[in-house]
Amino acid sequence: MIASPIPGSLAMDLLEEINQIRIIDPHSHIPPEAPAAKSIDDLLSYHYFTELAHSLGMPKACLAEGYSARERCREILLYVSRMDNTAQYSWLMSILKTTLGYSRQALDPKDCDQLYDLSEKVYQAPGWENQSLELGPIDQVFLTNDFDDPLEGFDPARYVPCLRTDELVFHWQKPGVKERLARRTGVDVSDRKSLARALRELFQYFLRHGARACAISLPPGFHAQKVSEGDLNQEFSHQGASVGRSQGIFWEIATCCEEFGIPFDLMFGVNRDVFPLGVHQGRDLFDQRISLIQLAPLFNAFPTVKFPVSVLSSPQNSELVAYSWIFPNVIASGHWWYANIPSLIEQDLRSRLHGIPREKILGYYSDMYKLEFGPPKYLMFKQILARVLAEDYVAPGAMSRAQAISLAQDLLRNNAERIFPSK
Repeated sequence: MIASPIPGSLAMDLLEEINQIRIIDPHSHIPPEAPAAKSIDDLLSYHYFTELAHSLGMPKACLAEGYSARERCREILLYVSRMDNTAQYSWLMSILKTTLGYSRQALDPKDCDQLYDLSEKVYQAPGWENQSLELGPIDQVFLTNDFDDPLEGFDPARYVPCLRTDELVFHWQKPGVKERLARRTGVDVSDRKSLARALRELFQYFLRHGARACAISLPPGFHAQKVSEGDLNQEFSHQGASVGRSQGIFWEIATCCEEFGIPFDLMFGVNRDVFPLGVHQGRDLFDQRISLIQLAPLFNAFPTVKFPVSVLSSPQNSELVAYSWIFPNVIASGHWWYANIPSLIEQDLRSRLHGIPREKILGYYSDMYKLEFGPPKYLMFKQILARVLAEDYVAPGAMSRAQAISLAQDLLRNNAERIFPSK
């Protein structure tokens, strides 16, 4: 499925050199206490596979808690074997061949027991975590941390904390959120001033534990705008969801990013629960009725804050290219979720390279939940990058090979170091 450069071609020569670049992965969902898979159950339970399997008719019962892991794998494999035209399938086959020596050209569900047993032996062996990272090769992986995560028991030089703020902004009214923030910060929030104190305590805690980014996923209807202190104080007295309170908390978080020099990752455009009967993570879709103009007040108000922005479709990508072109603090970031397939990556990558200064592009992030998915997903991107560099830059004489590799180094490592500097 993943189109590789033709062997012996200029693109293949570039790919060989690009494969030597040691990667910084600026966004993932890795649990640092258990970063690697324990069996193929951890691979097949990745939402990319369960979403597609469910769309093919797989019952959700096998995903229920307490269901036999081996039987779940057997069930999911029946459907995964029917999606051999997809990029997701190619990631899985790459993992099975590279890590387990699987030799079949096509995945055979009858091999479930063999793969399950072998995966437990390989993935639970001492040193597997390091081996899995070296397949990238990946040096650093940014995490997604809830605001009350302990941030202990792992090396922040390898697994970099990132403060995820969705709960604070959009779920303040849910039971326990306010209380959890009070336990983390020692501040009982009741108005804008106490909110500011709590957030500053929170940012300082994350910074002490090596955090280098803040992040949030924004729905299509969200408009970034400042809320007056009086209005925000009144919003905190209301029960239930509140647009004004969400906007006010969001603005205060951006203010903390400015104060502490932390980039604010914005993943824009997910419409939640479009398909409420879907599997976990398979209920959300993007919505074309949005524009980055909804975030323009934020970009204008915080010129010193770096905003890596991710979008979900090529029309949105065209707008992101224009905003990164004009705004010094807007950065085009990765190829997110539904845009993370080869045809769209190639189209979007070309437009970014043709229109945005190289230092303002975060080439890719894995969005992975287990380390094993980093290498095949990055390989997909690197193959596309090599082809684009060969066809658009080196072959026409716009760049030398050394310059093209330098550009790849920026996209896969250097820009992450510039945008998310160590404190």
